[in-house]
Amino acid sequence: MSRCIPVAAAEACANCGKPDGDGMKLKNCTACRLVKYCSVGCQKSHRKQHKKACKKRAAELKDERLYNQGHERPEGDFCPICTLPIPIPMNEHSAFMVCCIKRVCFGCSLAAQKRGMFDCPFCRTPMPRDGTELAMVQKRVDAKDAAALKFLGDQYYYGYNGLLKNVQRAIELWREAAELGSINAHFELGNKFDSGEGVIQDKAKAVQHWEMAAIQGDIESRNSLGVNEINNGNYERAVKHFLIAAKMGNEVALGNVNKMFANGLATREQYAEALKGFQDSVDEMHSQERDEGTTVCRDVQREEIAREIANRNRES
Repeated sequence: MSRCIPVAAAEACANCGKPDGDGMKLKNCTACRLVKYCSVGCQKSHRKQHKKACKKRAAELKDERLYNQGHERPEGDFCPICTLPIPIPMNEHSAFMVCCIKRVCFGCSLAAQKRGMFDCPFCRTPMPRDGTELAMVQKRVDAKDAAALKFLGDQYYYGYNGLLKNVQRAIELWREAAELGSINAHFELGNKFDSGEGVIQDKAKAVQHWEMAAIQGDIESRNSLGVNEINNGNYERAVKHFLIAAKMGNEVALGNVNKMFANGLATREQYAEALKGFQDSVDEMHSQERDEGTTVCRDVQREEIAREIANRNRES
């Protein structure tokens, strides 16, 4: 009679009972790792009996990975000069350098300018002039640089740098970037599958992309997973995601924990934990130079955006 023997209980095939050894190597069920089999045939024969326990344990293993990993921000979220994590949203506190594909915080950018250096503050490459930025990025794209592919996708999505807005092309580039390991590309793809913009709406695929990014430390994807769980009525799972994101510096996630606490869906202790963790994260990211640099560079960004809008209006 077929049995379902846990690996910890006996090193024997869960279907036929043959023991490990004597030239035979048992293989784990790759989904749950609860049982072992001597052959593919035994695994298939045992599938009906094992399916329920396998599915349950596989879900538990997935949750362990989802909630226990991704508590540290990825390397790309740190300024390569001061080595501090960049506040969220990063595009409001840093600039992407197309020459070296690094994101430098505004504090370090301003400090370099005060020393009379107006080239890239990290690699010292002269800043690109009008029309040369995309050419610099294209070299990195041709070399299959994931961050460069993500950046070029952004340019197509928003219609920047003289490119016509092309959502389909942006998604193609993000997909390639994600396959090459871009965490931020996974986040963008999750957003598009969630909304159905440029792709057939698929909530399951959206979650898959957010999970891929979240377990690698992407804060915004982690918050999106929390929102998805809220929408599905899974409040305990939601607050776990929000707590992780808040303690990594996501103010939106902190606000979500606050709302859940106000509605009786999170405890006072959970909100206190989120608040303390968020403040600790903010303190780690803060510096006087960054405050000054962010104020100055945001003004420059606004001027650049205004010029971009003016150029589009003239072209139309």
